[in-house]
Amino acid sequence: MSTNELKSEDILSDALEFLGGKPVIEDDKIHYGPLVLTLAPKQGKANTLLADHLFSPALFLAERIELNLLGTGSKTVIELGAGCGLPSLLLSTQPDPPSLIVLTDYPDDNILGNLKMNVDRNQHVVSSGCIVKWAGYKWGTDHLALLNLINAPSSANRGYDVMILSDLLHFADSHDMLISSITRLLAKKDDARVYIGAGNYTHHHVCRSFLEKGKEAKLIFDEIMVCEEDKKWRGKLAVSTLDNEALELRKNNCRYWVGRWSD
Repeated sequence: MSTNELKSEDILSDALEFLGGKPVIEDDKIHYGPLVLTLAPKQGKANTLLADHLFSPALFLAERIELNLLGTGSKTVIELGAGCGLPSLLLSTQPDPPSLIVLTDYPDDNILGNLKMNVDRNQHVVSSGCIVKWAGYKWGTDHLALLNLINAPSSANRGYDVMILSDLLHFADSHDMLISSITRLLAKKDDARVYIGAGNYTHHHVCRSFLEKGKEAKLIFDEIMVCEEDKKWRGKLAVSTLDNEALELRKNNCRYWVGRWSD
């Protein structure tokens, strides 16, 4: 068994222990408002990379999207390690949606096949003016195909206005590749942002290592602390079989950062 597989088991165990041994959502299909999503089959790379589970940070980011806290209207958005695609697909349904959303995950047939099905299944609820695409992408590899999806002239500053990273920090040996992907894909402009959610089961020293590597790459990640009042679940859309108390539990199992260029 590889190191990553061992880490995957540890992460899953820690995440489930927090929730009393239960998955974040137990349904075969995940319902979030108008969205109907499935998870990748529990085999191969999907199992190793945890793409066959939905973790709390995806729900945390989804709530922030419901509350219009990401400010993505008419912007270009890319999600790395999208899994089932909850945050990005929810963004696509908003009244003032991004102009382009690209969901990416590891180039594996099971992972991408499920991601494609989720995009296709929910196409009818995508807001007018928003284009949703999906693509296979291994962090740290050639990024030009992803940049070419943006309808803009090629330039040194070309990139996505917004990046979404939901629960990707736990594999510490992938941090260099993840930082490399951010620096290559994030637009070189002052208002470009990276929104990052992580579970409390990702150890603090692992998160700190990622933040330090980002600083070396001229990125600043500001941690957003949720105040006492905001610890309640504030989303309005129905989420599978979870009530507000269950959603609040999952929300408060998360940390959150907003990244930007340091100069």
